[in-house]
Amino acid sequence: LDLVKGEPVSNKSLLGTHTIPRRELIHFCFHLEHLVRVKVPILEGLTDLRDSLENPRFREVVAGLVESIEGGQTLSQAMDAHPRVFDKVFVSLIRAGEASGRLPEVLRSLTETLKWEDELASQTKKLAMYPAFVGTIVIAATFFLMVYMVPQLKQFVKNMGEALPMQTKILFFVSDTLVAYWYVALLLPTLLAIGAKILLHTNPLARVRFDAIKLRLPFVGGILRKIILSRFANTFALLYSSGIPILESIRTTQDVVGNLVVRHRLERVEQLIGEGQNVTAAFHRTGFFPPLVIRMLKVGESTGALGEALVNISYFYNRDVKESVEKVQQLIEPALTMVLGCLLGWIMLSVLGPVYDVISRIKT
Repeated sequence: LDLVKGEPVSNKSLLGTHTIPRRELIHFCFHLEHLVRVKVPILEGLTDLRDSLENPRFREVVAGLVESIEGGQTLSQAMDAHPRVFDKVFVSLIRAGEASGRLPEVLRSLTETLKWEDELASQTKKLAMYPAFVGTIVIAATFFLMVYMVPQLKQFVKNMGEALPMQTKILFFVSDTLVAYWYVALLLPTLLAIGAKILLHTNPLARVRFDAIKLRLPFVGGILRKIILSRFANTFALLYSSGIPILESIRTTQDVVGNLVVRHRLERVEQLIGEGQNVTAAFHRTGFFPPLVIRMLKVGESTGALGEALVNISYFYNRDVKESVEKVQQLIEPALTMVLGCLLGWIMLSVLGPVYDVISRIKT
């Protein structure tokens, strides 16, 4: 057979590159661990997994792993060619498991870590989804009242011939502006969001300042800091316990914290340790990590159980994040209800105030 026509296969859809669900990676690590543990060769295990996968994108990735290993590469080298699917932490752990002969244990640790990350992501979404949903309803209700309801009441109030109070004038001005420029009110937030996203991607200084502001936000900032510390401690413990040197472990965790401010602190920690300082002193000198982290690092370093100390830090912050998310959700619900009530009260008072004045004069 001769190839007549061919073109590269595109992995992109109209919405961008297909991403691999975390659940697929969890099942991949779980099944590969059990296959390796019963002494099934890596190549045969990956072939079996490839044939049983339902996600077409991930099946293609696993097929690429099989081809690379058949070409003489190791599993970690084959995974390194797919950075969108297997990040640096994943590849580093697989490489350490291959070098130490503890690949099943590493795969088990990866499975537990991916499950933990999935749970952490669900907690973060839970924190953001409810305020976003209720906030959208509040904005939509206010927009409807300003564009539809207030203009109908405006003429009625003016026909009464009464002098309008200042709050009523402000309400009518806002309503007239929204009626005349409703398309601006709808497009402006979208344009601002797109502009901010472009600015954050093209300007590193703006990204640093934005990440710093996120950590200082009331309520949410503290939870975000705990999430970052929990992710850092869990990843650092996983890398260090797998036999990866401490400097390389810290360097790898810099890619998973997701915040440039924290990343710069970790780069400073790496520099200080490279200059000869111990782990506890390096973390303490950055001034970012709380006393709990410093204290547990000191205990772990002095007892030779640094990995266990990092796991304890991760467990503490993970539990603290769950409790903090529940507390914030309990506070957000009445706060948003109060905001909506104040908006409705202001609109009703501004519209019905002049009407009440006229009715009270008629009675007298």
